[in-house]
Amino acid sequence: LFIYPMIEVLRYSFTNLRFGNDSFRYTLSSYTSILGDSDFLTVLRITFTFVFFSVVFQLILGFIIALAIYNGEKLNLKGSIFVRTSVIVSMAIPGVIIGVIWTMLFDESPAGIVNYYLGLIGIGPVRFLSDPDLALVSVIIANIWRGTATNMILLYAGLKTLPDSILEASNVDGANEFETIFLIIIPYCRPILLICGLLSVIGTFNTFDMIMSLTGGGPAGRTEVLALNSYMEIFKNFNLGKGSVLAVVVLLINFIMAGVYFWMNKKEEA
Repeated sequence: LFIYPMIEVLRYSFTNLRFGNDSFRYTLSSYTSILGDSDFLTVLRITFTFVFFSVVFQLILGFIIALAIYNGEKLNLKGSIFVRTSVIVSMAIPGVIIGVIWTMLFDESPAGIVNYYLGLIGIGPVRFLSDPDLALVSVIIANIWRGTATNMILLYAGLKTLPDSILEASNVDGANEFETIFLIIIPYCRPILLICGLLSVIGTFNTFDMIMSLTGGGPAGRTEVLALNSYMEIFKNFNLGKGSVLAVVVLLINFIMAGVYFWMNKKEEA
């Protein structure tokens, strides 16, 4: 179920096959055409911009929330479980539904939730999804919300393994809160941070459903990441050859990241 479609996509990538045309020949033209294709380079730039900022803020927010919940539980503060549960909710929502939710939030009409509150303070309406300069930022914000929960759970689990003796020793040595976080907690959680970062990169790089329902790759292709671009080439432009090449590029990048993930896991276990 996995290997056969993968082999077929690889085979199609070496053809000039188009839907509606039964005749095709095996060629390298689909591969050579994307090397100097400015549109392909633009899609790569958008993809890596989307991945970089999404992953960075997912890690930062995931760590902050995990640390807040960890400290809240140690202090027996009420609401720690509620906060943890609220963040985890985003993991249970399908990507398509997340796109619909953020479409309602970013709606540019007076019914749009974000624009409604901005209007109360005299700002807006802001064209979150139709402005070429804001659309990618809006998609990144939605994806940060989507992926923060996974990082929070993993980092929270890592913090739970932090020995109390280390924190007590830092207090005895006179370390303040920032020194404890940056010199003790973050170095201790470094292996988990690396794993979280890599898993976030893999998940974000393959994001398709959320963007499809949120912007459809628009406006003017400004939010069209590599996975979505492959879909568009095949099912909108009916160019199965070029679309398969883009799918192979996505597959190769995933294999590389998966290899790095297993290497890091093996290194940590050793």
